Amino acid sequence: MRPRPLALAAAIALLPLCAASLSVTTAQAATPNASASRIALPDTVTPAVAHSQKQGDVPAAQQLSVAVSLKLRNSADLDKFLADVANPKSPNYGHYLTPAEFTARYAPTQADVDHVVAYLKSQGLTASVSANRQVIDAKGTNAQIAQAFGTHESAYYDASDAKQFFANDNAATLPADVAAIVQGVNGLNNKTVRTPQLAKPNASQPLATPSGYGPSQYDGAYNLNKMGADGTGVKVALWEFDGYSSSNLTTYDQQFGLSGPAVTTVPVDGQSYDSKPGQGQGEVELDSEIVRGVAPKATQLVYEAPNTDQGEIDMASKIVADDQVSVISISWGGCEPDTTQSSMTAVDTSLKQAAAEGISVFSASGDDGSRDCTRSNSGASVKSVDFPASDTYVTGVGGTNLQVSGNSYSSESAWSTAGGGVSTVFGKPSWQTGTGVSGTMRTVPDVSSNADPNSGFAIYTPDTNGTPGWQVYGGTSAAAPLWSGYTALFNQKAKAAGKANLGQANPALYSVANSSSYGTTFHDVTTGANQDFKAGTGYDQVTGWGSPVADALTTALLGGGTGPTSNTVTVTSPGAQQATVGTAVNLQLSGTDSATGQALSYSATGLPAGLSISTSGLISGTPTAAGTSTVAVTAKDSTGATGTTAFTFTVAAASGGCTSAQLLGNPGFETGSAKPWTTSSGVINNDMSSEPSHSGNYDAWLDGYGSAHTDNLSQTVTIPAGCASATFSFWLHVDTAKTDSNADDTLAVQANGTTLATYSNLDAADGYAQKTLDLSSFIGQTVTLKFTGTEDDGAQTSFVIDDTALNVG
Repeated sequence: MRPRPLALAAAIALLPLCAASLSVTTAQAATPNASASRIALPDTVTPAVAHSQKQGDVPAAQQLSVAVSLKLRNSADLDKFLADVANPKSPNYGHYLTPAEFTARYAPTQADVDHVVAYLKSQGLTASVSANRQVIDAKGTNAQIAQAFGTHESAYYDASDAKQFFANDNAATLPADVAAIVQGVNGLNNKTVRTPQLAKPNASQPLATPSGYGPSQYDGAYNLNKMGADGTGVKVALWEFDGYSSSNLTTYDQQFGLSGPAVTTVPVDGQSYDSKPGQGQGEVELDSEIVRGVAPKATQLVYEAPNTDQGEIDMASKIVADDQVSVISISWGGCEPDTTQSSMTAVDTSLKQAAAEGISVFSASGDDGSRDCTRSNSGASVKSVDFPASDTYVTGVGGTNLQVSGNSYSSESAWSTAGGGVSTVFGKPSWQTGTGVSGTMRTVPDVSSNADPNSGFAIYTPDTNGTPGWQVYGGTSAAAPLWSGYTALFNQKAKAAGKANLGQANPALYSVANSSSYGTTFHDVTTGANQDFKAGTGYDQVTGWGSPVADALTTALLGGGTGPTSNTVTVTSPGAQQATVGTAVNLQLSGTDSATGQALSYSATGLPAGLSISTSGLISGTPTAAGTSTVAVTAKDSTGATGTTAFTFTVAAASGGCTSAQLLGNPGFETGSAKPWTTSSGVINNDMSSEPSHSGNYDAWLDGYGSAHTDNLSQTVTIPAGCASATFSFWLHVDTAKTDSNADDTLAVQANGTTLATYSNLDAADGYAQKTLDLSSFIGQTVTLKFTGTEDDGAQTSFVIDDTALNVG
């Protein structure tokens, strides 16, 4: 163990910086290193495993399918864009992205996707990539899945719902270079993850005639009939895990004199339930009929997915990649503690894209009050909220008991089992402010409307025996499609006014609710409670801001902030571009603006190293590194209107021009200081009695403290284009006091975030051994070579490095 307490103290003081320095940059599309040390992916085991009985192994030959979710790029820029595009006071408000523009700016690079696909295929799996490059579906036998992800699949029985399922017993793992790109692996189990959020009175026999509120009553109560809109030209997605009968929807339409475009099913992962709907049929038909009752002319696309983690992730990804709708209505959910963080994060990624594209998402807040796990494994003792309603980019819709006088609003109180409370997953977003809003975590719901089955809706759907008839349904799954229908009406009005879609609704809704117009735009529900929260003046965790006064709310929203203009900015794509390292580039871009007298200002992301863009749209400079990148160029006028184009830019290596050389500075650390290396504290060493050098008087000594510690050593150097080879070599001595057979302490060697090799305490030996790594794939690039030594508690391990070299020729 190192006898250097001052060095140890300095290293501890630098831990936050060390942690930051470990963030991995975009990986290269090099051949995956399947034999490299593996990284465990957190939160990839369903919580149901802890509450279920194991019944045996899943057969090795059984076919399985998983969704491998990848990390987004440029997250800070994305967060800023999402804040601006949803802020009514921002000049960028409502200037949404197309799927292609989102992919160019924020999706994983094609190189990253290819890298993960190559690994999956090397394990014998088939792989298909989502249109937005965020999800890779991998299929194969259980044995192949186990090899690829280091998992073991077992059969389980869950007594709480009397159902069998299979699941992985342990967290998924991946080689470090692949894990650096992957956000999570979902679908390693087929546990049902979402349940419908509906409720109905005790009477279960179907009725011959409607009972409960019909469209004239709820449209009248909420002034939906005063908006002067019917949903024409607007498309709404229904997020479903079951199917429907077209004839039941037709019966509903005929009863209430409604007409509009036929409902269309969009299968996800080949799933379509319509030929034989299951127990969730009532949910699907409730959603469709309520949207039809509010916005009869809106087009409904019913996305139907398997009720699994993978099914939900693939559905979310498909909806935003299709970009056919401006509203998503979700009436299926599950309590946060019963849902893996990995799957929630994967869905959240697609919901961010929805917000960027101007798609509003409304989700039922649940029907078990502030104890959303009441009917699940975690139980009624746990305070919890419902996901996806708790997601930052979703408007959670709570429930009320609505009383009408004829077709007019009379009164409203909180429904006693309306979902609401505090998320344990999502922090409080900046827009969630106002009277009644407190704490540091996201609270749910945001808004509400009628949901109590005792003031329920007339719905035509089968009973539990499959007999069609009129039912009275409630639940927050009736409230969510009502708000979705309202947004379809709003988007129709917005388009007619030259405004943008509502998009992510919460920032605009909270802005109105916190203004002087609150009392005329919302019905503030102040009476009633769920288990832990009471309704009250302003915002509360049972009804949110309350229910809509639709015509007044629309007027306020359309007049809120500076708003988007109707200007249309178009940037002309220059097509795929090519250049050569060392040869100057001059590329003038052009664009047009539907408004006269506007000057465009240009910006770009993804430009090759050495190039820049002027505000007039001239891309110039001299490329310094070979490679292919996706460039996204945005033009903006003085009103805030923007247009974007994306294209590939390939830079080829210059021919010739390579002189054989060793490129690293201070390769043996003999200057006695680090420069030009960058190190954590105490790494440069001349204590020859404890850890002698390979040659000379100095070496680099990482770790050796016998406690949890991380050291790093890095240097950045440019490998000239035109070289035929590039190799990185160093002498390594591993010294350990550990005696077990586990690789507890590790040394990772990386180039631009790609892990080239990993060593551990198991590589301990007397003396030094030379290691040589191929860097040919980095020729023509500026590369950062980095050593990261990670040591856990217990006996020490020292990683000593000397006489480094980067030779090109």
